Amino acid sequence: MNAYEIMLMLDPELADERQNEILTRARELVERGGGVWQGQESWGRRRLAYEIDKKSEAHYHLLQFDADPATLDELTRVLKITDGAMRHMAVRRPAARPARQPEPAPASE
Repeated sequence: MNAYEIMLMLDPELADERQNEILTRARELVERGGGVWQGQESWGRRRLAYEIDKKSEAHYHLLQFDADPATLDELTRVLKITDGAMRHMAVRRPAARPARQPEPAPASE
């Protein structure tokens, strides 16, 4: 099982109920595929760098989960055909690294 993140951009004109439906469906697909939902963050409405379908803003959501590659493929397929999902990008999260220790300050003479 691999750790993934999906940055999901939803249509800014979608009702909150429809946005929640899309996010719930994504979670259900991950869990039905044997994955583990780690969480999601709503980044709110943000301006786009360029217009998509004559829209200059989108609602951003960051989805984090652990799943098999086949489950990721199915989730990506569903997001491509979902009305209201403007864009999405899945990336593999790096393995947890130990926190870097701060370097000691140089001794003053």
